[in-house]
Amino acid sequence: MLEKMGVKFDANSLKVKNVAAVIVTAKLPPFSRVGNKIDVEVASIGNAKSLKGGLLIMTPLKGGDGKVYAIAQGNLSVNGYSVKSGNTKSKAVKNHVTIGRVPNGGTIEREIKNSILENNYIDLILKNPDFTTAYRLRKTINEQFGDEYAKAIDSNTIRVSVPKGLKDNLIKFVAIVENLDVKVDTPAKIVINERTGTIVIGKNVTISSVAISHGNLNIIVEENENTKQPASFSLGTTAKTKTTKIKIKENKVDFSLLQDKVTLEDLVKALNSLGVSTRDMISIIQAIKASGSLQAELEII
Repeated sequence: MLEKMGVKFDANSLKVKNVAAVIVTAKLPPFSRVGNKIDVEVASIGNAKSLKGGLLIMTPLKGGDGKVYAIAQGNLSVNGYSVKSGNTKSKAVKNHVTIGRVPNGGTIEREIKNSILENNYIDLILKNPDFTTAYRLRKTINEQFGDEYAKAIDSNTIRVSVPKGLKDNLIKFVAIVENLDVKVDTPAKIVINERTGTIVIGKNVTISSVAISHGNLNIIVEENENTKQPASFSLGTTAKTKTTKIKIKENKVDFSLLQDKVTLEDLVKALNSLGVSTRDMISIIQAIKASGSLQAELEII
C-alpha cells in the first residue's frame, strides 16, 4: 500500500505492532448527494488491543453491488479506555476500546437514484404493520384533503394519490401528510428479560378471571459442631460431635382473585399485594399465560 503511494522503504525494517486491521462501515442516508459527510464506524477484526488515538487511512466504502459509494478517512474517536499496571495483571477497562467512530469521516462519492413520486402517488410504509393503524391513517389523510386520496393496500402500506393542487409542490404535500396526528394501535404484549429481571407490560394487556396463590416453602438445615470432653481423670479423649436440625417453613398466602378483563393497573396492584419479588412475578405471569387467562402476547428475551 505504501509503495502504491510512492513511499520507498525496507520491508524488513518495518514494524507493524501499532497497525490494526479494521472493518469500516457506514449508513448511507436517503436523498444524499455527492460531497455530503457521514459518520463512519470502525471495528478491529484482528488482535489489536486498542484503537484509541488511531488514524483511519483513506478507505473506499463499497455497497452490495461492489461499487464505491463513499470514501472514509480521519481520526478515530474511542469512547473508553484500557489501562494496565506494569507487569502485573491489574487493569482497568471501560467500554470497548477496539471500536471507534470517525465523525463526518466519510464523503459520499456516488448518489443513489430515487424519487418520492411514482405514477402520481406515494406509498407510506408503516414501521410496525397493523391493520388498525393503517385504517386510522387512511381515514385521517382523506379527512385532511376532503376526498378519497388514500387507500390501505394492506396492514403495512397506504397508497396516497397527490391532489391536483399539490402536484407542483410535492414537498408541501409530503410535509402535510407527515405532520398528521394519528393514534397508533399498540398490541397487547408483555416482554420479560429473565437475565435482568425486567418486566415491561403493554397498555392493552388484559386478564380473564383467575385466582392466584403464591407461597414460599423454605427448608432450613442447621448443622452445629460441639466438643465433648471426657470425664475428669479418665483415659478418654476429646471428641467432636455434630447435631443437625431441619426446619420447614411455609409462608401462608391467601388467594388473590382477579376479575374478568383486568387492566394493567389492576394486574400490577394484585401482584404487588402478594408481596412477591420480580423473579416471582415472572413465574406468575408465565403461569397465567399457561392457564389461558392472559390476553396478551408473552415475549421472553
